[in-house]
Amino acid sequence: MSTLIIPPGYRSALDVKQTEKAIKLVKDFFETNLAAELRLTRVTAPLFVLRGTGINDDLNGVEAPVAFPVPDMGGHTAEVVQSLAKWKRMMLADYGIPYGYGLYTDMNAIRPSEALDNIHSLYVDQWDWERVISEQERSLDFLKTIVRKIYSVMKRTEFHVWDHYPFLEPELPEDITFIHSEDLQREYPHLTPREREDEIVRKYKAVFIIGIGSALADGKPHDGRAPDYDDWTTPTLNGYKGLNGDIIIWNSVLGRAYEISSMGIRVDREALLRQLELTGAQERKELLFHRRLLNGELPLSIGGGIGQSRLCMYYLRKAHIGEIQVSLWPPDMVEKCKASNIFLL
Repeated sequence: MSTLIIPPGYRSALDVKQTEKAIKLVKDFFETNLAAELRLTRVTAPLFVLRGTGINDDLNGVEAPVAFPVPDMGGHTAEVVQSLAKWKRMMLADYGIPYGYGLYTDMNAIRPSEALDNIHSLYVDQWDWERVISEQERSLDFLKTIVRKIYSVMKRTEFHVWDHYPFLEPELPEDITFIHSEDLQREYPHLTPREREDEIVRKYKAVFIIGIGSALADGKPHDGRAPDYDDWTTPTLNGYKGLNGDIIIWNSVLGRAYEISSMGIRVDREALLRQLELTGAQERKELLFHRRLLNGELPLSIGGGIGQSRLCMYYLRKAHIGEIQVSLWPPDMVEKCKASNIFLL
């Protein structure tokens, strides 16, 4: 069921033409700086992959991808990508990317199962990135180092936007705060994960929640994660688990926590086997991606996705992602938005 937030008295600071120019400003600057900060090379990505290879992502395990038959390939079924976590890791190997370097791409996806609201669309556009790491870098400290690098690019971009549009004042705090999902559940045991995010991000404004996928003290994970890309089970320190997480910032226009990136250190052989068993998905071991990983053909890596439209929506202080990208929306949502000065592209 769609839930629409209408900010009281909302008026966009930029008209449609100004918005289109500003979108390009944000995307060009952020992309260039992210590539330099993480030492990434841009590559071209697929819009669809073959079903049955294990390359497409299951996200939290329940979304169904858009699929269609390919007559010239014997009727084999292709699926529109949902993200490129596993494809990128294969490309690190196939392109011979050396240690300490990586790749990124413009990922365009269709997620037909999304519940449409201010920040969720059928169309997903993000920078998907992946970088080769060493065994020693499969650690919480290294994960935090990469998160801080990404956050520094976010801060830099915010200043760049402010420099061009002085009325869009910076809001990001100087530093990002790290918190384990276990601690978040202990601090707010009677709240839902989404409500916990609102409380912690309202307090600190920019947060990285560590360890998303494993069951917490209440028997439920903070959020779902597929078993075959992020490592959400490896023990770290003091009983904590997981080498992944989400970058979440405070959206002052919507008055809520706002996820910008899901990322993490990827599974090694042991973590993959463990997570496939935990989720009852051992049959995936026979798929192309999983065979390559289990056979030692893929490098250790860290990677994630960063929402392009979400970043633009945040920096340009928009109330709806449809003010940034062209998608499909329920007619009643379009009318409600129009009546409230939210003009969808």
